[in-house]
Amino acid sequence: MLSGNNIKELFLGIDGGGSKCKAIVMNKDNEILGTGIAGPGNPLHGFEQATNSIALSAKLALEDANLAYVDLSELTAGVGLAGVNLPVLFKQMQAWQHPFKQIFLATDLLIACLGAHQGEDGAVMISGTGSCGFSYIDGQQFMIGAHGFPHGDKGSGAWFGLQAAKQVLLSIDGIVESSIMNDVLLTKLGCKDDTALVEVIAGKTATYYAQLANLVFDAAEKGDKVALEIVKEGAEYINSIARTLGKRNPPRISMIGGLTPRLKPWLAKDIQAQLSEPLSAPEVGSVLFARSELAKQELVKS
Repeated sequence: MLSGNNIKELFLGIDGGGSKCKAIVMNKDNEILGTGIAGPGNPLHGFEQATNSIALSAKLALEDANLAYVDLSELTAGVGLAGVNLPVLFKQMQAWQHPFKQIFLATDLLIACLGAHQGEDGAVMISGTGSCGFSYIDGQQFMIGAHGFPHGDKGSGAWFGLQAAKQVLLSIDGIVESSIMNDVLLTKLGCKDDTALVEVIAGKTATYYAQLANLVFDAAEKGDKVALEIVKEGAEYINSIARTLGKRNPPRISMIGGLTPRLKPWLAKDIQAQLSEPLSAPEVGSVLFARSELAKQELVKS
């Protein structure tokens, strides 16, 4: 069992997104002692859901580390969340009567960048459920995109899934040529025709559409013309993000997000050559952020 002093050396790192919230417990030697995963952590889709997920993921991480006896009120947490780039949500989360000793709140983009470059300056392109570009250089944050689905997030999993559904509907109507995606999508969603498809997909979330993204890449890799056009369009958007970030001369640039393994090979060769593997996960970036902010606090006190 850890002593009081050792408990003070532990930090919680939390990464809350639209589909899940992941927490880690990390010690002073940067060892991850435990991990916990709970439901969605983006307050844009519900404040109560997000706060419950944050607390639950933290408790699960402590259990995983065999530290269930440690109370959340004894620990400082770095919390990086999707959605808090909107000022109203940032203020709402800051006002949360949280169960931790102290929290340091940041956007999911900042913690992803800090994690990817181990707390140093750099840039990231993110293509997961959503998409965006972000850099952190000399203390200055710069963001591209992150406007949300369906009006933004081009080149994301949600965008690819939506394009698949659109093209299948157009091809059923005879407006565009048929695609490998037709039968695959209809079968996957249990639909017999366009009417059934519309009934199934109407009003669905970004997370739902992102689950359809892989079928676009599967079809493109088989040479399907319709899928190839979708993949090329999405990849070119990510290329443009990389080139815009490159103008700020980041020391390193990484690509992260669940769609990275599928999309990265389709990027321009010069962009691929510039990419560095992320050094750590976003939740580690949350810990790095919390430690940095805590050090600033202590410096002011002294």
